Parts: sequence; C-alpha cells; structure tokens
Amino acid sequence: MGHPGAPRSGVSDGVDSLAAMPAPTDQSAPPASPPARLTTGIELDAVRKAYPDGTVAVEGLSLTVRPGEVLALVGPSGCGKSTTLRMINRLVELTSGRVLVDGEDVTHVDPVALRRRTGYVIQDVGLLPHRTVEANVATVPRLLGWDRQRVRDRVSEVLDLVGLPADRYGRRYPHQLSGGERQRVGVARALATDPPVLLMDEPFGAVDPERRRDLQNQVARILAEVGSTVVLVTHDVDEAVRLGDRVAVLSRGGHLEQVASPLTVLAHPATDRVRDFVGAGAHQRMLALAVVQREDLEDASLVVLPAPPPVALGASLAEAFEAVAALPTSSQGRVPVVDDGGAVVGSLTAAGILGGLRRAADAAAPAVSPAD
Repeated sequence: MGHPGAPRSGVSDGVDSLAAMPAPTDQSAPPASPPARLTTGIELDAVRKAYPDGTVAVEGLSLTVRPGEVLALVGPSGCGKSTTLRMINRLVELTSGRVLVDGEDVTHVDPVALRRRTGYVIQDVGLLPHRTVEANVATVPRLLGWDRQRVRDRVSEVLDLVGLPADRYGRRYPHQLSGGERQRVGVARALATDPPVLLMDEPFGAVDPERRRDLQNQVARILAEVGSTVVLVTHDVDEAVRLGDRVAVLSRGGHLEQVASPLTVLAHPATDRVRDFVGAGAHQRMLALAVVQREDLEDASLVVLPAPPPVALGASLAEAFEAVAALPTSSQGRVPVVDDGGAVVGSLTAAGILGGLRRAADAAAPAVSPAD
C-alpha cells in the first residue's frame, strides 16, 4: 500500500466517555495489494453537517474510501476535514446524507459498539495517565470481554509492532515516555482489536518537527503491515502526499476539490484552490514520490572512475538528486545505478532525473474521456 518510496497518532480506547462525494476528479487506481482478508470500505453519500447557529461545516460531500487504502483528507483550517472524519464514527452526528462502513449505515449501529470496532488516533493521544502502557493498550479488548491471556498476548503483539516491547515499556506510565513514544502507544491502542477501519485526526500535530518524519515513517510501516482502511486528516500537504495512497483536497464547507493519487494532485491540480493549497513546492514533493527507472538511465560505461557511491534502481528521485548534487566535479555529474543484486545497470545525471520527473508527471495525468 502507498506510493513507491513512501511509507504509508491519541486514540479511541473505546471508553464510553469518548464514545467514547460527487468527486470532481478521478478516483484513481486502487492501492497496491491490500490484504485479501480486508474488504471494509467507507462511503460518504451527500453528507451534510449543519449546527444550530446556522454554520455549515460540510455541505453535500460524497467520497469513497477503498478497502485497505490510506486516504488523506487535507485542506485549510475550517474546511470540515475533522468533522468529516468524526461523522464516520459518530463522534459528530451528521445532519443529512449517509455514511456507510462495509455497506452498513452507521446511524443504524450503536455508536459505542461502532467506536469500539474503529481505531481512532488523535493529536493529543488521550492516554489515561494513571494507567500503565499495557493497561492503556488493553482498554478496548477488556471492554469487549476478552480473556486475560488473549488480552496479554495481543498487547504484547501490538507493542512489538510499534517498536515498544512490552517487557521494556509495558509497565511504564505515560509521563515516563517521550512524545513520540506516547503517540506510538496511542497507535497500539487503536490497533489492539485489529480494527478494519482506522481514523487518524492530525496524529502528528503535537510532535516536534524534528521527530515527526521518523514517526511518520514508523506509522507508515505499521499501517502497511496491518492493512486497515485508513482515513487520515492533516493540514500538512507533505504529510498527506507522503502517507496517502490517495489525497482528497477539501475547501471550506467540505467541498471536494480533488481526489487522486499524490503525484496526480501535485502534477495536475484540478482547480485553482488545489494549486494554491499545494503551493510552489510541488516539484520538490514529486521528487520524493517518483522513483528511478531504467528509462531514466544512460550507459554505465560513461561513469568516470573511480566511481562514486551508487544509487539504487527504484530509489526516489530525491535520493538520486542528493547523490548527483554531492558529486565532485571530476565525476562529471554522473552516478552509477545498481539493481537489487548490486550489478551496475546504468548511469544517471541531472538530466535523467528531470526526465524521470517529467515521466512521473505524465503518468499521473488524469484520464480524459472521449467526450472531453
């Protein structure tokens, strides 16, 4: 799942106190190889949320989240992205329209039961400070009546999954953890019952920028392993394109401006609002998403000896750019490229990287129907 080179957190613990689209663009290719056991999709059908004071947070949003994908909802403050997320697990009740999870209208499901089978990760983690890490992660399984051994085994399993072994971290309290560790405990708690759906609302907002990238990589690895259907809310374009299999850009009132692959959103913004929101850094972001392919290469014999450190076939264009930029003048701006077995298969220059960027942009172009 997720785009090449990109790795795909508070949390609903199921505590009762927490309980406690026409799309204007392509709903592009499905995510790569979600686990076959997961078939849970989410459908938002003309969803509307209006408040008693007349404020309309979301107006007529229709959107499909495919089984096993990470869909990133991104947009400026006030665009209704968090409200949309919370209507899925009924933390916010919709005014009209329908939300279907695995084909079932969520308004026909007990809201507490719905939340207990839906992982929910929030910005401030929401760990219970008087409970150990193990007890926090075990909250929902215990509420569901799991026996002690099953709870113990699952807690150990998910803590290992997030890189916090139970024998080292299980008996610690939240105040004894770093911010990133608390966030990972939150993810473990959300995954404790192996939920088919995971909702993540600004999960990295409380983490300092220096650690955010590492945490994103860790969470992306975890999501790729568990294969849940994920809706991620963020205001950060970089985060959306790094973690999302597809990106849905919203404007005020929950209006869907575009939903497409990250490369398509960056290379072919559907509207001026998307173009303005993505900003001037689109090409730099594309470098991190596109990868080196054989068609970008020239002959290996052109590499000047002694050869500089190679770039791997399939590495991101951003990695390749850094390698070329670091070359001494004697290398004539050319790096060798190796395959998985370490064999040199060609050489790459700045021109090849630019060609790769153009190739990726062309491949991400939305299909045009004959009628157009």
